[in-house]
Amino acid sequence: QVQLVESGGGLVQAGGSLRLSCVASGPSFGRSDTGWFRQAPGKRREFVAIINWRSGKIKYADFVEGRFTISRDVAKNTVYLQMNTLKPEDTAMYYCNAGGNFWGQGTQVTVSS
Repeated sequence: QVQLVESGGGLVQAGGSLRLSCVASGPSFGRSDTGWFRQAPGKRREFVAIINWRSGKIKYADFVEGRFTISRDVAKNTVYLQMNTLKPEDTAMYYCNAGGNFWGQGTQVTVSS
């Protein structure tokens, strides 16, 4: 069973930055692709970014537009999401996902205008 614990969310003004962290534990085979999704109130959960633990291959959603950077620290079993130039529409609960099957509890990001 893979376990994921997110942190780093908070309240920030538009144009500001936040760095989210996702610490993974459990079998490594279950988290080959680990990434971030988000869900705003009244909206469906959507893909943000994903990274492969072994190769480091990365994919971003189109709306990221170069503002976010996903990275991993293999030694710390941690995936990061550096978010810059935040917009009010980035306000959502951000969830870490591993292997398409495992989810963290989420961390709230609120961007004020």
